[in-house]
Amino acid sequence: MLRRLADWAFYPGIAALAAAVVQQLFLPQYAAFRWPLIIAGLVLVLVSVLPRLRDPRPALGTRTARYSLNTAVFVLLLLGVITVVEALSFRHNARVDLTESSRYSLSAQTIQTLKGLKTKVSAIAFYRADQPGKRLIEDLFKQYARVAGDNFVWKSVDPDKDPALARGFGIENYGTTVLEAKGRTEKVQDADQEEKLTNALLKVTREGKRVVYVVQGHGEADLASSERAGFADAKAALEKANYDVKPLPLARQGKIPEDAAVVIVPGPRSDFFAPEIDALDGYLGKGGKLLAMINPPFPEKSQPESLRKLIGRYGVGLDDDLVIELNPIGQVFGIGPQVPIVQQYEPHPITRDMTGFTTLFPLARSLSTPKTPPAGVTIQPLARTTADSWGETNRASLEAGQVKPDPEDPKGPLTLAAVATKDKSRLVVYGTANVAINQFLNVQNNRDFFLNTVSWLAEQEDQISIRPKDTKSTPVFLTSQQAQAVFWLPVVILPGAAVVGGIVAVARRRSIK
Repeated sequence: MLRRLADWAFYPGIAALAAAVVQQLFLPQYAAFRWPLIIAGLVLVLVSVLPRLRDPRPALGTRTARYSLNTAVFVLLLLGVITVVEALSFRHNARVDLTESSRYSLSAQTIQTLKGLKTKVSAIAFYRADQPGKRLIEDLFKQYARVAGDNFVWKSVDPDKDPALARGFGIENYGTTVLEAKGRTEKVQDADQEEKLTNALLKVTREGKRVVYVVQGHGEADLASSERAGFADAKAALEKANYDVKPLPLARQGKIPEDAAVVIVPGPRSDFFAPEIDALDGYLGKGGKLLAMINPPFPEKSQPESLRKLIGRYGVGLDDDLVIELNPIGQVFGIGPQVPIVQQYEPHPITRDMTGFTTLFPLARSLSTPKTPPAGVTIQPLARTTADSWGETNRASLEAGQVKPDPEDPKGPLTLAAVATKDKSRLVVYGTANVAINQFLNVQNNRDFFLNTVSWLAEQEDQISIRPKDTKSTPVFLTSQQAQAVFWLPVVILPGAAVVGGIVAVARRRSIK
């Protein structure tokens, strides 16, 4: 009886060891079961072997015993290899992200921020042990700590098990992350998204907020509007980057506030009053920072001529055309070929990380720069179109839907964005405001180009980078034939082949006997 129990103990022992291998390879979240399985497996295998230790020769002579011993040795060797590999990987590890949007890799902005940390940041994630986001935030913390080293320390806490710590930080909801640095704290809800965590990191490590004023009152993109032509998304993006964004009714206020780090003019459709131009001119003259986004002369019928003259004093000319580029992108947005694709950038801090990325400049005018700039002014183009583009100057042709280059039209490459500096003054001009309106801000890398511009104007060049992208699911669409193949191959054909193979093998053995 004992011998029979010993015989049967071998198979559960091998199964337990195999389960430990499977757990190590495919179920790392159940690490607590690994050593119990290994110990139980070894004990059961040892129990099955003990009755044969008195005289092992007859037992070892059987085919079953030899196969069982080989299996046990193989399992033990496999466990040994896994242990060695795990020990090596603990000290020397690497990650390879093959996802379409690099969703498991840190963005250039996050890496740049972490490497530039000059003070220690402490992060505490308050998650329940069974909360789905817990593993995501911990994996994100590990990546941050790998880049920042000792300047980023973290831990995850179950608020139910440590209510005193949760009350100390005023935690009211599960999934709250608290960042601490320089005596300041920042709370983030569901910070398992890289963008949220990095923005909180910027807020907690930077001294104060810089104020960005957005001029209103001339038909500009509405700062509060969530419509397609509004500026609400740009405002939200600037606030996430730790800027304080305020409207500036220049006609009523009459001057630029003293705390203005940057002033933005987002596509005015009517002219400015003389006192408004004087205010902008005086602001630039005292080292101010201005982003002027001026839409093309059509379909708009009125243009801010006084603002054109002000920009012209810094050597940037606004051409009276609409840039056309024959590509299929415009059809996606329902506006035809008036969506130039920009992939050519001139060397500048704003564009230093834009190589290989795409921005769209819908409904844009071209900009011109003189060969000899005004005294003391330095001018540099930022973004250019391809040689296949041109600047359409004939309004009647556009209204008739006839888009073809005429001899008098400027030919590509055309400049769509330029920068001018004089002493401490900084001026950036876009040939359109549509880069930053709600409809196009989050298309391709428009948001990066816009935020990089503001960061450079605000003299915060360490924030110039490519920012985290929202993770997205990439669904797989199958045809009916592909769906049938996916079903039949793993569910019917392969299992059926295994069954038939087994039947044939058994039949052959019996025929041999």
